[in-house]
Amino acid sequence: MTTQQHSGIHTFQTPSGKISAVEHNGVIRAKSIRYARSERYKKPVPVDLGCHEIPEKTPVCPQHISPLLERLIQRTDVDQFEPDESPQFLTVTCPGNLIENENLPVVVWIHGGSYEIGCGDLPTSDPSVWVKEQRIIVVSVSYRLGLFGFLGGSEERPANLGLFDIMESLKWILKNIRSFGGNPENITLFGQSSGGDAIAHLMISEGAEHLFQRAIIHSAPLGFRLKRQKMSLEFFRRTEFLKDVKDPLKMVDEYVNFLPSFRKYGLKTAMPFCTQYGFAPLCTEEESLDQWKKNAEKYDVLIGSNQDETAFYVKTAQEGLYTYLHKRILNSIVRKTTESIYEKPADVFARNYADGGGNVYRFTLKSTLKNNNIGASHCADLPLIFENQEAWKHSELLKDVPWEYIQENGRKLRALWAEFATTGKISEKSELPEILELRKAQSKK
Repeated sequence: MTTQQHSGIHTFQTPSGKISAVEHNGVIRAKSIRYARSERYKKPVPVDLGCHEIPEKTPVCPQHISPLLERLIQRTDVDQFEPDESPQFLTVTCPGNLIENENLPVVVWIHGGSYEIGCGDLPTSDPSVWVKEQRIIVVSVSYRLGLFGFLGGSEERPANLGLFDIMESLKWILKNIRSFGGNPENITLFGQSSGGDAIAHLMISEGAEHLFQRAIIHSAPLGFRLKRQKMSLEFFRRTEFLKDVKDPLKMVDEYVNFLPSFRKYGLKTAMPFCTQYGFAPLCTEEESLDQWKKNAEKYDVLIGSNQDETAFYVKTAQEGLYTYLHKRILNSIVRKTTESIYEKPADVFARNYADGGGNVYRFTLKSTLKNNNIGASHCADLPLIFENQEAWKHSELLKDVPWEYIQENGRKLRALWAEFATTGKISEKSELPEILELRKAQSKK
Protein backbone atom coordinates (compact mmCIF):
# COMPACT_ATOMS: atom_id res chain seq x y z
CA MET A 1 0.00 0.00 0.00
CA THR A 2 2.72 2.50 0.96
CA THR A 3 6.48 2.55 1.20
CA GLN A 4 8.11 4.93 3.65
CA GLN A 5 11.11 6.60 2.01
CA HIS A 6 12.41 8.50 5.03
CA SER A 7 11.05 9.92 8.26
CA GLY A 8 7.65 11.49 7.70
CA ILE A 9 7.58 10.97 3.91
CA HIS A 10 5.46 8.30 2.24
CA THR A 11 4.91 7.17 -1.32
CA PHE A 12 1.58 5.59 -2.28
CA GLN A 13 1.50 3.31 -5.31
CA THR A 14 -1.89 3.89 -6.93
CA PRO A 15 -3.49 3.00 -10.28
CA SER A 16 -3.02 6.66 -11.24
CA GLY A 17 0.68 6.74 -10.36
CA LYS A 18 3.05 7.36 -7.45
CA ILE A 19 1.73 9.87 -4.92
CA SER A 20 3.87 11.61 -2.32
CA ALA A 21 2.51 12.25 1.16
CA VAL A 22 3.71 13.71 4.46
CA GLU A 23 3.07 12.31 7.93
CA HIS A 24 2.46 14.92 10.63
CA ASN A 25 0.61 14.95 13.94
CA GLY A 26 -0.63 11.38 13.57
CA VAL A 27 -2.05 11.63 10.05
CA ILE A 28 -0.69 11.10 6.54
CA ARG A 29 -1.63 13.78 4.02
CA ALA A 30 -1.24 13.53 0.27
CA LYS A 31 -1.84 17.13 -0.73
CA SER A 32 -3.02 18.76 -3.96
CA ILE A 33 -3.30 15.71 -6.21
CA ARG A 34 -4.52 16.61 -9.68
CA TYR A 35 -7.51 14.39 -10.53
CA ALA A 36 -8.47 16.07 -13.82
CA ARG A 37 -7.63 18.94 -16.12
CA SER A 38 -9.86 21.32 -18.04
CA GLU A 39 -9.80 24.03 -20.66
CA ARG A 40 -12.01 27.07 -20.17
CA TYR A 41 -15.69 26.15 -20.47
CA LYS A 42 -14.88 22.53 -21.26
CA LYS A 43 -15.71 19.41 -19.27
CA PRO A 44 -12.91 17.99 -17.09
CA VAL A 45 -10.68 15.29 -18.54
CA PRO A 46 -9.20 12.69 -16.14
CA VAL A 47 -5.43 12.55 -15.82
CA ASP A 48 -2.94 9.94 -14.67
CA LEU A 49 -0.15 11.57 -12.75
CA GLY A 50 2.79 9.32 -13.35
CA CYS A 51 4.53 10.80 -10.32
CA HIS A 52 2.96 13.37 -7.97
CA GLU A 53 4.98 15.83 -5.95
CA ILE A 54 3.41 18.11 -3.35
CA PRO A 55 3.30 21.70 -4.68
CA GLU A 56 4.63 24.58 -2.58
CA LYS A 57 1.37 26.53 -2.81
CA THR A 58 -2.25 25.36 -2.68
CA PRO A 59 -3.97 25.64 -6.09
CA VAL A 60 -7.30 27.52 -6.06
CA CYS A 61 -9.85 28.62 -8.62
CA PRO A 62 -9.40 32.36 -9.39
CA GLN A 63 -11.61 34.29 -6.98
CA HIS A 64 -12.09 37.42 -4.91
CA ILE A 65 -11.08 37.74 -1.30
CA SER A 66 -14.31 38.05 0.72
CA PRO A 67 -14.05 40.68 3.52
CA LEU A 68 -17.15 39.18 5.15
CA LEU A 69 -15.70 35.68 5.12
CA GLU A 70 -12.41 36.97 6.50
CA ARG A 71 -14.29 38.40 9.48
CA LEU A 72 -16.44 35.31 9.83
CA ILE A 73 -13.63 32.74 9.75
CA GLN A 74 -10.04 33.92 9.22
CA ARG A 75 -7.88 36.25 7.16
CA THR A 76 -6.56 34.77 3.93
CA ASP A 77 -2.82 34.50 3.50
CA VAL A 78 -2.71 34.94 -0.28
CA ASP A 79 0.95 33.89 -0.40
CA GLN A 80 -0.13 30.34 0.44
CA PHE A 81 -2.30 29.97 -2.67
CA GLU A 82 -1.77 29.77 -6.43
CA PRO A 83 -4.69 30.72 -8.73
CA ASP A 84 -5.32 28.04 -11.37
CA GLU A 85 -8.15 28.16 -13.89
CA SER A 86 -8.01 24.35 -13.93
CA PRO A 87 -8.29 23.78 -10.15
CA GLN A 88 -9.18 20.07 -10.16
CA PHE A 89 -7.13 18.99 -7.15
CA LEU A 90 -7.87 16.87 -4.10
CA THR A 91 -6.12 16.09 -0.82
CA VAL A 92 -6.26 12.71 0.94
CA THR A 93 -5.90 12.61 4.74
CA CYS A 94 -5.66 9.18 6.39
CA PRO A 95 -4.55 7.79 9.78
CA GLY A 96 -0.82 7.70 10.37
CA ASN A 97 -0.79 4.08 11.53
CA LEU A 98 -2.30 2.47 8.44
CA ILE A 99 -2.57 -1.31 8.41
CA GLU A 100 -2.10 -3.35 5.24
CA ASN A 101 -5.39 -4.06 3.45
CA GLU A 102 -7.43 -1.77 5.70
CA ASN A 103 -10.94 -0.93 4.52
CA LEU A 104 -11.72 2.44 6.11
CA PRO A 105 -14.84 4.54 5.53
CA VAL A 106 -14.21 7.47 3.17
CA VAL A 107 -15.67 10.98 3.67
CA VAL A 108 -15.39 13.38 0.73
CA TRP A 109 -15.42 17.05 1.77
CA ILE A 110 -17.15 19.42 -0.67
CA HIS A 111 -16.42 22.96 0.49
CA GLY A 112 -18.87 25.85 0.53
CA GLY A 113 -18.48 29.50 -0.41
CA SER A 114 -21.58 30.38 -2.46
CA TYR A 115 -20.13 28.56 -5.50
CA GLU A 116 -17.86 31.60 -5.74
CA ILE A 117 -14.99 31.38 -3.25
CA GLY A 118 -12.95 28.87 -1.26
CA CYS A 119 -11.14 25.60 -1.93
CA GLY A 120 -11.05 22.14 -0.41
CA ASP A 121 -7.73 22.49 1.35
CA LEU A 122 -7.92 25.24 3.99
CA PRO A 123 -6.65 25.28 7.60
CA THR A 124 -10.25 25.87 8.76
CA SER A 125 -11.29 22.58 7.13
CA ASP A 126 -8.33 20.52 8.34
CA PRO A 127 -9.78 17.03 9.08
CA SER A 128 -6.76 15.72 11.05
CA VAL A 129 -8.49 15.48 14.45
CA TRP A 130 -11.53 13.74 12.94
CA VAL A 131 -9.35 11.30 10.98
CA LYS A 132 -7.32 10.36 14.07
CA GLU A 133 -10.27 10.07 16.45
CA GLN A 134 -12.62 8.07 14.25
CA ARG A 135 -10.15 6.27 11.99
CA ILE A 136 -11.66 7.41 8.74
CA ILE A 137 -10.22 8.82 5.52
CA VAL A 138 -11.18 12.34 4.40
CA VAL A 139 -10.71 13.47 0.81
CA SER A 140 -11.00 17.26 0.32
CA VAL A 141 -11.99 18.33 -3.19
CA SER A 142 -11.47 21.58 -5.10
CA TYR A 143 -13.46 22.38 -8.23
CA ARG A 144 -14.26 25.24 -10.59
CA LEU A 145 -16.24 28.16 -9.15
CA GLY A 146 -18.00 31.31 -10.28
CA LEU A 147 -17.78 32.18 -13.98
CA PHE A 148 -15.62 29.13 -14.61
CA GLY A 149 -17.85 26.51 -13.00
CA PHE A 150 -21.36 27.73 -12.18
CA LEU A 151 -22.62 30.22 -14.76
CA GLY A 152 -23.59 29.00 -18.20
CA GLY A 153 -26.40 28.68 -20.65
CA SER A 154 -25.08 27.69 -24.05
CA GLU A 155 -22.95 25.05 -25.76
CA GLU A 156 -20.09 27.52 -25.79
CA ARG A 157 -20.43 28.30 -22.07
CA PRO A 158 -22.03 25.22 -20.46
CA ALA A 159 -23.66 25.32 -17.03
CA ASN A 160 -22.78 23.10 -14.06
CA LEU A 161 -19.14 22.48 -14.96
CA GLY A 162 -18.26 22.50 -11.26
CA LEU A 163 -20.62 19.55 -10.76
CA PHE A 164 -18.83 17.68 -13.54
CA ASP A 165 -15.53 18.40 -11.76
CA ILE A 166 -16.81 16.90 -8.51
CA MET A 167 -18.11 13.84 -10.34
CA GLU A 168 -14.68 13.39 -11.93
CA SER A 169 -13.06 13.58 -8.47
CA LEU A 170 -15.36 10.82 -7.25
CA LYS A 171 -14.34 8.63 -10.17
CA TRP A 172 -10.69 9.21 -9.21
CA ILE A 173 -11.47 8.28 -5.62
CA LEU A 174 -13.21 5.07 -6.67
CA LYS A 175 -10.20 4.15 -8.75
CA ASN A 176 -7.48 4.99 -6.23
CA ILE A 177 -8.75 5.16 -2.64
CA ARG A 178 -8.05 1.50 -1.88
CA SER A 179 -4.34 2.31 -2.22
CA PHE A 180 -4.74 4.62 0.82
CA GLY A 181 -6.62 2.01 2.88
CA GLY A 182 -10.08 3.29 1.95
CA ASN A 183 -13.21 1.36 1.06
CA PRO A 184 -14.48 2.44 -2.40
CA GLU A 185 -17.86 0.92 -1.55
CA ASN A 186 -18.33 3.11 1.54
CA ILE A 187 -18.12 6.74 0.39
CA THR A 188 -19.97 9.58 2.08
CA LEU A 189 -20.16 13.07 0.59
CA PHE A 190 -20.03 15.80 3.23
CA GLY A 191 -20.68 19.42 2.30
CA GLN A 192 -21.54 22.71 3.95
CA SER A 193 -23.49 25.65 2.48
CA SER A 194 -23.12 25.59 -1.33
CA GLY A 195 -21.11 22.38 -0.88
CA GLY A 196 -24.21 20.80 0.66
CA ASP A 197 -26.35 22.18 -2.15
CA ALA A 198 -23.97 20.62 -4.67
CA ILE A 199 -24.26 17.24 -2.96
CA ALA A 200 -28.07 17.39 -2.97
CA HIS A 201 -27.92 17.98 -6.72
CA LEU A 202 -25.32 15.27 -7.31
CA MET A 203 -27.95 12.92 -5.90
CA ILE A 204 -30.07 13.66 -8.99
CA SER A 205 -27.26 14.17 -11.51
CA GLU A 206 -27.03 11.93 -14.54
CA GLY A 207 -23.75 10.02 -14.39
CA ALA A 208 -23.34 10.27 -10.61
CA GLU A 209 -24.99 6.92 -9.92
CA HIS A 210 -22.86 4.50 -7.88
CA LEU A 211 -20.19 7.15 -7.12
CA PHE A 212 -21.18 7.41 -3.44
CA GLN A 213 -23.49 5.81 -0.89
CA ARG A 214 -24.27 8.53 1.67
CA ALA A 215 -24.65 12.29 2.02
CA ILE A 216 -24.13 14.63 4.97
CA ILE A 217 -25.60 18.02 4.07
CA HIS A 218 -24.92 21.02 6.34
CA SER A 219 -26.63 24.39 5.92
CA ALA A 220 -27.53 23.98 2.26
CA PRO A 221 -29.35 27.16 1.07
CA LEU A 222 -32.03 25.13 -0.70
CA GLY A 223 -34.35 28.13 -0.46
CA PHE A 224 -32.26 29.73 -3.21
CA ARG A 225 -32.54 26.85 -5.68
CA LEU A 226 -35.94 27.71 -7.17
CA LYS A 227 -37.00 30.23 -9.84
CA ARG A 228 -33.46 31.36 -10.68
CA GLN A 229 -33.69 31.08 -14.47
CA LYS A 230 -34.30 34.76 -15.29
CA MET A 231 -31.61 35.92 -12.91
CA SER A 232 -29.06 33.41 -14.21
CA LEU A 233 -29.84 34.24 -17.82
CA GLU A 234 -29.41 37.98 -17.25
CA PHE A 235 -26.11 37.43 -15.41
CA PHE A 236 -24.97 35.06 -18.17
CA ARG A 237 -25.72 37.53 -20.95
CA ARG A 238 -24.17 40.50 -19.17
CA THR A 239 -20.89 38.63 -18.65
CA GLU A 240 -20.72 37.27 -22.21
CA PHE A 241 -17.99 39.77 -23.13
CA LEU A 242 -15.68 38.26 -20.50
CA LYS A 243 -15.59 34.74 -21.93
CA ASP A 244 -12.50 35.31 -24.08
CA VAL A 245 -10.51 37.48 -21.67
CA LYS A 246 -7.14 35.77 -21.36
CA ASP A 247 -6.42 36.74 -17.75
CA PRO A 248 -8.79 34.84 -15.41
CA LEU A 249 -8.08 37.28 -12.57
CA LYS A 250 -9.29 40.13 -14.77
CA MET A 251 -12.49 38.15 -15.42
CA VAL A 252 -13.00 37.85 -11.67
CA ASP A 253 -12.40 41.56 -11.16
CA GLU A 254 -14.89 42.49 -13.88
CA TYR A 255 -17.92 40.28 -13.22
CA VAL A 256 -18.80 41.97 -9.91
CA ASN A 257 -19.91 45.02 -11.92
CA PHE A 258 -22.70 42.95 -13.43
CA LEU A 259 -24.09 41.09 -10.41
CA PRO A 260 -27.90 40.75 -10.36
CA SER A 261 -29.86 43.46 -8.57
CA PHE A 262 -31.36 42.66 -5.16
CA ARG A 263 -34.35 44.88 -5.91
CA LYS A 264 -35.31 42.78 -8.89
CA TYR A 265 -34.53 39.24 -7.73
CA GLY A 266 -34.68 39.34 -3.93
CA LEU A 267 -32.59 37.41 -1.42
CA LYS A 268 -31.33 34.86 -3.94
CA THR A 269 -28.92 37.49 -5.29
CA ALA A 270 -26.86 36.69 -2.18
CA MET A 271 -25.82 33.59 -4.14
CA PRO A 272 -25.56 34.72 -7.78
CA PHE A 273 -23.86 31.48 -8.88
CA CYS A 274 -25.60 28.13 -8.43
CA THR A 275 -26.42 24.81 -10.03
CA GLN A 276 -28.74 25.31 -13.01
CA TYR A 277 -31.72 23.12 -13.76
CA GLY A 278 -32.43 22.02 -17.29
CA PHE A 279 -28.75 21.75 -18.19
CA ALA A 280 -26.65 18.59 -17.99
CA PRO A 281 -26.27 16.74 -15.69
CA LEU A 282 -29.50 18.00 -14.05
CA CYS A 283 -33.18 17.55 -14.77
CA THR A 284 -35.60 20.49 -14.94
CA GLU A 285 -36.64 22.34 -11.79
CA GLU A 286 -40.16 20.93 -12.07
CA GLU A 287 -38.79 17.37 -12.10
CA SER A 288 -36.35 17.79 -9.21
CA LEU A 289 -38.49 16.77 -6.22
CA ASP A 290 -39.78 13.71 -8.06
CA GLN A 291 -36.22 12.82 -9.02
CA TRP A 292 -35.06 13.00 -5.38
CA LYS A 293 -37.99 10.82 -4.38
CA LYS A 294 -37.18 8.36 -7.17
CA ASN A 295 -33.54 8.11 -6.01
CA ALA A 296 -34.39 8.00 -2.30
CA GLU A 297 -33.41 4.38 -1.77
CA LYS A 298 -29.96 4.91 -3.32
CA TYR A 299 -28.42 7.19 -0.68
CA ASP A 300 -28.55 7.53 3.11
CA VAL A 301 -28.93 11.21 4.01
CA LEU A 302 -28.17 13.34 7.07
CA ILE A 303 -29.42 16.90 6.45
CA GLY A 304 -29.71 19.93 8.69
CA SER A 305 -28.74 23.45 9.58
CA ASN A 306 -27.83 25.80 12.39
CA GLN A 307 -30.53 27.49 14.45
CA ASP A 308 -29.36 31.04 13.72
CA GLU A 309 -27.93 30.69 10.20
CA THR A 310 -28.17 34.33 9.14
CA ALA A 311 -27.27 35.90 12.51
CA PHE A 312 -23.66 36.81 11.70
CA TYR A 313 -24.65 38.59 8.50
CA VAL A 314 -27.56 40.44 10.11
CA LYS A 315 -26.15 41.28 13.53
CA THR A 316 -22.60 42.23 12.57
CA ALA A 317 -23.37 44.16 9.38
CA GLN A 318 -20.92 47.04 9.32
CA GLU A 319 -23.14 49.26 7.21
CA GLY A 320 -26.72 49.48 6.07
CA LEU A 321 -30.15 49.24 7.66
CA TYR A 322 -29.45 46.39 10.08
CA THR A 323 -27.00 48.49 12.10
CA TYR A 324 -29.80 50.70 13.44
CA LEU A 325 -32.49 48.13 14.25
CA HIS A 326 -33.57 46.98 17.71
CA LYS A 327 -32.31 43.60 18.91
CA ARG A 328 -35.82 42.14 18.89
CA ILE A 329 -36.29 43.12 15.25
CA LEU A 330 -32.87 41.72 14.34
CA ASN A 331 -33.77 38.41 15.99
CA SER A 332 -37.00 38.32 14.00
CA ILE A 333 -35.12 38.90 10.73
CA VAL A 334 -32.65 36.12 11.63
CA ARG A 335 -35.48 33.69 12.42
CA LYS A 336 -37.48 34.39 9.28
CA THR A 337 -34.54 34.29 6.88
CA THR A 338 -33.12 31.14 8.52
CA GLU A 339 -36.50 29.46 8.13
CA SER A 340 -37.02 30.48 4.50
CA ILE A 341 -33.51 29.85 3.18
CA TYR A 342 -32.49 26.77 5.21
CA GLU A 343 -35.03 25.14 7.53
CA LYS A 344 -38.27 24.88 5.57
CA PRO A 345 -36.55 23.76 2.34
CA ALA A 346 -34.64 21.10 4.33
CA ASP A 347 -37.93 19.94 5.86
CA VAL A 348 -39.49 19.66 2.41
CA PHE A 349 -36.45 17.76 1.13
CA ALA A 350 -36.42 15.32 4.08
CA ARG A 351 -40.17 14.68 3.99
CA ASN A 352 -40.15 14.13 0.22
CA TYR A 353 -37.12 11.85 0.53
CA ALA A 354 -38.76 9.82 3.30
CA ASP A 355 -41.92 9.53 1.18
CA GLY A 356 -39.74 7.90 -1.47
CA GLY A 357 -38.59 5.28 1.04
CA GLY A 358 -35.27 6.96 1.81
CA ASN A 359 -33.25 6.70 5.00
CA VAL A 360 -32.97 10.35 6.08
CA TYR A 361 -32.09 12.09 9.35
CA ARG A 362 -32.91 15.74 10.06
CA PHE A 363 -30.76 17.75 12.50
CA THR A 364 -30.45 21.22 14.01
CA LEU A 365 -27.37 22.64 15.72
CA LYS A 366 -28.00 25.32 18.35
CA SER A 367 -26.03 27.37 20.84
CA THR A 368 -26.53 26.73 24.55
CA LEU A 369 -24.31 29.63 25.66
CA LYS A 370 -26.12 32.49 27.44
CA ASN A 371 -23.75 35.27 26.40
CA ASN A 372 -23.44 34.43 22.70
CA ASN A 373 -25.31 37.12 20.75
CA ILE A 374 -24.56 35.48 17.39
CA GLY A 375 -25.75 32.04 18.44
CA ALA A 376 -25.41 29.13 16.03
CA SER A 377 -24.80 31.14 12.88
CA HIS A 378 -23.72 30.01 9.43
CA CYS A 379 -20.34 28.20 9.59
CA ALA A 380 -20.58 27.65 13.37
CA ASP A 381 -20.63 23.92 12.66
CA LEU A 382 -17.27 23.91 10.88
CA PRO A 383 -14.91 24.19 13.89
CA LEU A 384 -16.88 21.38 15.55
CA ILE A 385 -15.96 19.00 12.74
CA PHE A 386 -12.62 20.56 11.76
CA GLU A 387 -11.12 21.21 15.18
CA ASN A 388 -8.09 23.45 14.67
CA GLN A 389 -7.74 26.12 17.34
CA GLU A 390 -4.89 27.92 15.60
CA ALA A 391 -6.87 28.30 12.38
CA TRP A 392 -10.01 29.56 14.12
CA LYS A 393 -8.45 31.79 16.78
CA HIS A 394 -9.22 35.08 14.98
CA SER A 395 -12.76 34.17 13.90
CA GLU A 396 -15.34 36.77 14.96
CA LEU A 397 -17.90 33.98 14.75
CA LEU A 398 -16.34 32.33 17.83
CA LYS A 399 -15.51 35.52 19.73
CA ASP A 400 -17.79 34.66 22.69
CA VAL A 401 -17.38 30.88 22.48
CA PRO A 402 -14.92 29.07 24.83
CA TRP A 403 -12.71 26.67 22.90
CA GLU A 404 -13.46 23.95 25.48
CA TYR A 405 -17.12 24.22 24.41
CA ILE A 406 -16.10 23.61 20.80
CA GLN A 407 -13.92 20.65 21.78
CA GLU A 408 -16.49 18.90 23.97
CA ASN A 409 -19.41 19.23 21.55
CA GLY A 410 -17.21 18.66 18.52
CA ARG A 411 -15.84 15.37 19.81
CA LYS A 412 -19.36 13.96 20.22
CA LEU A 413 -20.56 15.33 16.89
CA ARG A 414 -17.58 13.89 15.00
CA ALA A 415 -18.30 10.48 16.52
CA LEU A 416 -21.95 10.60 15.41
CA TRP A 417 -21.14 11.74 11.88
CA ALA A 418 -18.45 9.05 11.57
CA GLU A 419 -21.00 6.47 12.75
CA PHE A 420 -23.37 7.61 10.01
CA ALA A 421 -20.59 7.58 7.42
CA THR A 422 -19.71 4.02 8.43
CA THR A 423 -23.17 2.49 8.76
CA GLY A 424 -25.74 4.90 7.34
CA LYS A 425 -27.41 4.98 10.75
CA ILE A 426 -27.14 6.67 14.14
CA SER A 427 -27.95 4.43 17.07
CA GLU A 428 -30.44 5.63 19.68
CA LYS A 429 -27.81 4.63 22.24
CA SER A 430 -25.20 7.00 20.81
CA GLU A 431 -24.33 10.06 22.88
CA LEU A 432 -25.61 13.34 21.45
CA PRO A 433 -23.89 16.65 22.19
CA GLU A 434 -26.06 19.19 24.02
CA ILE A 435 -26.09 21.45 20.94
CA LEU A 436 -27.69 18.83 18.67
CA GLU A 437 -31.32 18.05 17.95
CA LEU A 438 -31.68 14.94 15.77
CA ARG A 439 -34.60 12.91 14.48
CA LYS A 440 -35.27 10.30 11.83
CA ALA A 441 -37.54 11.76 9.16
CA GLN A 442 -40.71 9.73 8.66
CA SER A 443 -42.90 9.39 5.60
CA LYS A 444 -46.27 11.17 5.79
CA LYS A 445 -47.85 8.54 3.58
